[in-house]
Amino acid sequence: MSENHWDDRFDASGFLYGKKVNEFVREHEGRLPAQARIACFAEGEGRNAVYLAGLGHKVTAYDQSQVGLDKMGKLAREQGVQVTPVKQDLTKHRVSESSNDAAVMVFGHVPKKDQPFLMENILGSVKTSGLAIVEVYSEEQLDYRTGGPPSEELLYTPTDMLHWLKGWKIHHFYYGEAVRHEGEKHTGLGHVIQVVAQKP
Repeated sequence: MSENHWDDRFDASGFLYGKKVNEFVREHEGRLPAQARIACFAEGEGRNAVYLAGLGHKVTAYDQSQVGLDKMGKLAREQGVQVTPVKQDLTKHRVSESSNDAAVMVFGHVPKKDQPFLMENILGSVKTSGLAIVEVYSEEQLDYRTGGPPSEELLYTPTDMLHWLKGWKIHHFYYGEAVRHEGEKHTGLGHVIQVVAQKP
């Protein structure tokens, strides 16, 4: 989706996906080392990045929407934490490789032709033995109508995800239902793919 699409979408008074951390990130943040260097990808309005910064981690948040990043800055100031914002199209431009203890991506949905580059970008940013923590909607989400893109073209398959993770140590992999109440856009039972994996 275009930069303008997300700028327009985030240009509202409230936080579309709420201010609270994603439940999957909250459940697995204990796996992270203390004061980790973390990259949050497709981070939007910043709820996950701000939460992780509040735990003492050094967090960089990437998104193509300046409006979203500006709202993240506001949320960070409210919480008294610092997050480094980077405006970047993650389907076209690489981030620094092997520079983070962990990479986090929650509901970062892009067209199927761009998914391999995005995932390579995310996984490539992690140091040896670092973690990737990912939650996205699967193609099955179309039947649930509780959030996410209304197009199979923008959703993920477990087969693709496992292919991108080839060679990584899988600590957690889940393909199935999960309840998400996140702002006005994620509103109940959905169908997700979850990953916690360690770089070899």
